[in-house]
Amino acid sequence: MELLRDRDARVLLSGETLSMLGDRAMFLALGIWVKTLTGSSADAGLVFFMLALPTLFGPAAGLVVDRVRRRRLMIVTDVTIAAALLPLLLVHSRDRVWLIYVVAAAYGTASILFGSARSALLTEMLPERLLPSANAALQSISESMRLLAPVAGAGLFALLGGGAVAVLDSLTFLASAACLARLRHHDVRPTPGESHFVAQLTAGARHIARTPALRRVVLAVAVALLVVGFAETLIFTVIQVQLHRRPSFFGVLGFAQGVGAVAGGLVAAPALRRLGDARLVAAGMALFAVGDGLLLVPDVAVVLAGIGVAGVGISWAVIGFGTAIQLRTPPDLQGRVYSAADTLVGVPQTFSIALGAVASTVVDFRLLLIVMAVVTAGCGAVLAVRGEADRPPADYTPPDAQLAQPLGADDGGEPRPAGGVRADGAGERVHPRPE
Repeated sequence: MELLRDRDARVLLSGETLSMLGDRAMFLALGIWVKTLTGSSADAGLVFFMLALPTLFGPAAGLVVDRVRRRRLMIVTDVTIAAALLPLLLVHSRDRVWLIYVVAAAYGTASILFGSARSALLTEMLPERLLPSANAALQSISESMRLLAPVAGAGLFALLGGGAVAVLDSLTFLASAACLARLRHHDVRPTPGESHFVAQLTAGARHIARTPALRRVVLAVAVALLVVGFAETLIFTVIQVQLHRRPSFFGVLGFAQGVGAVAGGLVAAPALRRLGDARLVAAGMALFAVGDGLLLVPDVAVVLAGIGVAGVGISWAVIGFGTAIQLRTPPDLQGRVYSAADTLVGVPQTFSIALGAVASTVVDFRLLLIVMAVVTAGCGAVLAVRGEADRPPADYTPPDAQLAQPLGADDGGEPRPAGGVRADGAGERVHPRPE
């Protein structure tokens, strides 16, 4: 694999593998921890709400990423969150569940900074042809940790409690920081801001608004996530009501999703080159909708299969989404566009998680699952149809007139890529002039 011949790519992936193992174990333990202490699926779902809440501050995080050296920021973030996890050692009863929520919010904040910086760092480190492979590798690693997380997370939680999982996760963050410190890549000096602060802060969102193909991807994902967040709470109800299992069975479902996600990640890069980023996201949504529908069947084998199919869909959607941002954004806007996109899809997801936690107490969970499947499938279908317009002919060369588009300009349905970027990821990137 060409990606693995790059020494810095190998080092980065090694650190991310360790860090993601800790992440998956911690995410798993947090939900189980709150469910065990409170007995409430809604309270457990609020953990994921707190993890997602910091996306509201994504634009500010993106501006930070574009104004500092990215690798250095990632190291500082790793070390900081490693220390922030340690207060979880004080949680032993229901009256200290609030500490879990506080740490979850800090975790979410660190994830926003780190994720945006990592995406931008990859565009500095690697040639464009390797970006889909790098994104696919990271997603496969992330989801493959679901195969180990039931042992590292639920198993360690059952043996030694949540504090032990927090210590494990803290150590993996330190390992990630050590790997980042070993990179030979020299951080690119950030470009100083020349415009008003508000203009700098909103530059990422404005770039998305004036880039039709990227705008369609972000909008479709945002609408889908208005309902997808229901799953964070509903999965505990499915386990209890449909499958008649204990909350710790969540680890088994995580294993099944990991298998599907790894399989999806392994074929995502060639699928992206064939379909284009928008249609890969659309295909991912369709698969997620199918998997979600299978959760309606009160059978363990069918539910496991559904979770696996959904895992493939999640991988494809995440990889297509991330690659679309990288290939359609100029270097000095990478952090802000990534964070703006993360906020634009994260706010609906945060609202959806909170709504799902409330709705699950008054609405039959089966109806909520049906709503999830229908809305997600509809978004995928619309994006698939419009995504075809984003695929230019094989001999397409963007004219100079496309290098700068006025804010809010649309393509009128014409089959041309935004910002002079080939929608299928091929060819060279020609960026519009930065803000």
